[in-house]
Amino acid sequence: MLALWLLLHLASLGLGITQPLVQGRNFQRLAPVWPPLFNLNLSQEVEETIQIPNNGSAPLLVAVQVFVSNVFNVDILRYTVSSVLLLQMSWLDPRLAWNTSVHPRRAITLPLDSLWTPRLTILEALWVDWRDLSPQARVDQDGHVKLNLALTTETNCNFDLLHFPRDQSHCSLSFYAFSNTVMELEFQAHAMNEIVSVKREYVVHNLSTEVPPQQLVPCFQLTLSLKNTALKSIIALLVPAEALLLADVCGGLLPIQATERIAYKVTLLLGYLVFHSSLVQALPSSSSCNPLLIYFFTILLLLLFLSTMETVLMAGLLARATLGANRSPSTALRGEQRDRKNPGPIPEEAPRGIQGSKRSWPETVDHIFFLVYVAGVACSQFIFAGVWMWAACKSDPAPGEAAPHGRQPSL
Repeated sequence: MLALWLLLHLASLGLGITQPLVQGRNFQRLAPVWPPLFNLNLSQEVEETIQIPNNGSAPLLVAVQVFVSNVFNVDILRYTVSSVLLLQMSWLDPRLAWNTSVHPRRAITLPLDSLWTPRLTILEALWVDWRDLSPQARVDQDGHVKLNLALTTETNCNFDLLHFPRDQSHCSLSFYAFSNTVMELEFQAHAMNEIVSVKREYVVHNLSTEVPPQQLVPCFQLTLSLKNTALKSIIALLVPAEALLLADVCGGLLPIQATERIAYKVTLLLGYLVFHSSLVQALPSSSSCNPLLIYFFTILLLLLFLSTMETVLMAGLLARATLGANRSPSTALRGEQRDRKNPGPIPEEAPRGIQGSKRSWPETVDHIFFLVYVAGVACSQFIFAGVWMWAACKSDPAPGEAAPHGRQPSL
């Protein structure tokens, strides 16, 4: 009787519009129109088909194939990622089987309000758009049900940005069936990567699926492993910063007496301040693990500030020493007294090279600082490279990890 009703329903009505399987937007629910020839007993049988199939003591096994066709709009500032997925679900419902000798059709398509289907919810989803507003299920003669769902969704992702712009993150999409329990329903999920375009800043280099253990609600989890190609970020961030640091080191070769050195250092510092302010806004931040580049650029700012302050201080001390020597009359008086006592020929002046090789103490301090500064800059680069290679950051656990869905929250 049930199989006959299915065939009559398909022949007389065609297709219907049903409730979405996954909560999202751009859906409307339309009331299905039932044929007037159905009696009360047949309506009861139809209502039974909407209940989950009974698989005895074992839960109903639903096989899920997740095809990832695109991942786009990876926003590290908002911690979101958008993806295009195709879900292919299949399960066995013996109530929908029929005898092909009586009804020779091999398969039929049915609206979803006429049979049971798993109602899925993406836990991390901000929104879900469906490409097919009226999905249908295909039922084979032996009762195997196949259902295809294509969707575009934006989900939250906990990006691991410690090594940005060479970061690798794992984004999870958790599909829950809240209308059933694990005693009734079980998922067996697999994932396939069907992305053909790699012209993205972030590319998918691995896919995996798993069924989280110890859950009271049936669920399966899809994990997208994203890798940053980093070329744009390296050119836009690292190259200008290293160029400014190298220019600052070269500025230390200018003599301390040159007034252009102070102007040169101050110009570099102001330029880096503008670069640093825009950089802080472009880099993401989190409560646990901030990108190492934030600390790297802050150290560069401190180095440029220290170099500029040293130049201004040493130039000021040298100017004061020179001004004091010009105003002191002791040298001129000692020269006149010597001429009166020894009116002989004037001794030859010392060669300029010998006079020029004698440095004042501010110049000596500046030369020592320059050597120490160059060594410090080189050491900072090697130290940062070592930290970059070996540093790891363990994020603080999320508040919900102590009591995931289906468990009793800890007090």
